[in-house]
Order: sequence, then structure tokens, then C-alpha cells
Amino acid sequence: MASVLFVCMGNICRSPTAQGVFERLVEREGLEGEIRADSAGTGSWHVGEPPDRRAQESARRRGIDLSGQRARQLEPEDFERFDYVVVMDRENYRNVLAMCPPEHREKVRLLMEYAPETGVSEVPDPYFGGPDGFERVLDLVEEAAEGLLDEIRAGGGDDGR
Repeated sequence: MASVLFVCMGNICRSPTAQGVFERLVEREGLEGEIRADSAGTGSWHVGEPPDRRAQESARRRGIDLSGQRARQLEPEDFERFDYVVVMDRENYRNVLAMCPPEHREKVRLLMEYAPETGVSEVPDPYFGGPDGFERVLDLVEEAAEGLLDEIRAGGGDDGR
């Protein structure tokens, strides 16, 4: 079974959205028993909280339910537990690498690397903006999720990259 951990700062906007989008894609492709996903934040401010209301509303309009998720902080054990540690932006990428054991660094990637055709390198944080920001996050995540799934199907985990 392949495993993917999506990471942002607080685990209430971008990474739970990415988890929800990716889980829906995995389900649509009939791969539920083969790929699992989770999300975490580099910070601890929101541990135990559900995703941001605006993230939930935007996702719900696209048929994705985030309401069952609860924020958690990235843990050192996550680098053992997951084949892919997929980060939303460069700041969090640096934070993730700072706590990542050297033998697992190849697992850590920016999400938008899976959608190079977009010309976008980071998923912007919508927290302090309006509802359009949450829609933009969904658009970007949906594009990148397809590329990530393609890589997993091609066997590109930490043993194949």
C-alpha cells in the first residue's frame, strides 16, 4: 500500500483540502485499498480542530467532505510511516526538511511539482484572504493530485525516484 502525507502550516486549509481531493481521486479510480492519505501541519496552533469552515464549504461545493478531518502536527514518525510527504509551499518544505532524517529526504516534495504545466510552484495560503483563495487552492490541488497519482501508479515512491 502506498501512503501520502500532505503538509501545510496549520493543517486546516491546504493540506486537508489536498487530502480530501486526493482521497476522492483514489476512490474514483477504485484504489481505496491500495493508497492511503493523511495530512498534518508544521505548526501546532490548530491541533484537534476541523478544517477551516471556508475550506470545507469550497470543498463541499465540489463534492468533497472534509468535516471528519482533525488537524494534527507533523511527527518524526511520519517520515517512516509515509512513502510521500507532499508539502504545499517552500517555507513549510524547509521546515519539513529540517526535521526529516537524511534517509527519508527523497520522500519530501512540493505538491506543485506534480503539475509542472501550471507554472505554479506553491499552493498559496488562503487563510487570510477571501473565498476565491480557497477555490484557487482546490483548482491547483486537483491538477497536482492527478500527477501524484500517476507517479504512484508508475512506482515512483522512495524506492523508484
